Amino acid sequence: MKTLTQKIEPYRGDGIVYHADTCLPLIDAVSRDKLKFKALARYTYPGNRLTEDTLGLNSIGYWDASEPQDWGLDWHRNEGIEIHFLESGSMPYAQENNNVVLSPNHLTITRPWEAHKVGDPEIGIGKFYWVIIDLGIRRPHQEWVWPEWIMMTPEDLSRLTKILRQDAKWIWKTNTRIKECFFKIGMAVDNDFEGTSASKIRLLVNELLILLLELVDSKEVVLNESLTDSSRSVKLFLDELEKNLSESWTIEQMAESAGVGLTRFTYHCRQLTNATPMRYLAMRRVEKAKRILKKNPELSVAEVAYSCGFATSQYFSTVFKKQEKCTPLEFKNKG
Repeated sequence: MKTLTQKIEPYRGDGIVYHADTCLPLIDAVSRDKLKFKALARYTYPGNRLTEDTLGLNSIGYWDASEPQDWGLDWHRNEGIEIHFLESGSMPYAQENNNVVLSPNHLTITRPWEAHKVGDPEIGIGKFYWVIIDLGIRRPHQEWVWPEWIMMTPEDLSRLTKILRQDAKWIWKTNTRIKECFFKIGMAVDNDFEGTSASKIRLLVNELLILLLELVDSKEVVLNESLTDSSRSVKLFLDELEKNLSESWTIEQMAESAGVGLTRFTYHCRQLTNATPMRYLAMRRVEKAKRILKKNPELSVAEVAYSCGFATSQYFSTVFKKQEKCTPLEFKNKG
């Protein structure tokens, strides 16, 4: 099992650089005294700064909302695996296409590629903890790299990793021992001053992972190896591509963003779409252009072309006509 000994740089993918979540709505709520907030963090995550003694840990802390809130955290992803725990109250929560209301002792696990949001749109009243550990991964098929201070035996850590990678379950009802562990995490965060709680935090994160392994071992776990296949990483990239069609993609950049090699990316793209990567990109861009032409007839063909990622209106017209058997202008005039 590989371990992490150095800082992981922000991840470049999907045409943008993924940085840590800034949690601006939370920061604003704290500035308005809407709730109590304590956290230790690095990068752009809010909170007091973590030291190098806990490299690999990106954020750890809690908020305590004792009155109705007027904010929430919209859809986002994190740079690591995030473990949430709700100690009290209730919390609207969504992950991928699943919407739930968390109740006390609910724990959720979010992988870096899984979009999630807290609140619908308000977060509700409750005390909410989190731990975010950067494992050096951004896509499902990549090998997990734990911080070097994780003390679990290789066998236990391997089993926990396998379950977290190959079991799609993301919400668990926990026990009092996990609740007590998060309470101690909150105390350690409260009492930290420039790293004075680093040893305690390392021990408590280890304790949490051991308790998490005990929890999943006690439940019925359904492992699915296909969840860690590189084809899933490519599919996730293709699903996300719709949001970034205007980027100046090359096939090399697409493969890099999917986290796989060029040959494997091309193979999986053909298997999933029956088209080469660049052909699939062009098809998605044309489909977007059709929607814009129908919805915004006042826009020129050139404006539509550039908004969809085509370098020139001439090339856009050529690709459009080949796919739709008419020019963009003819399509536009059809109404």
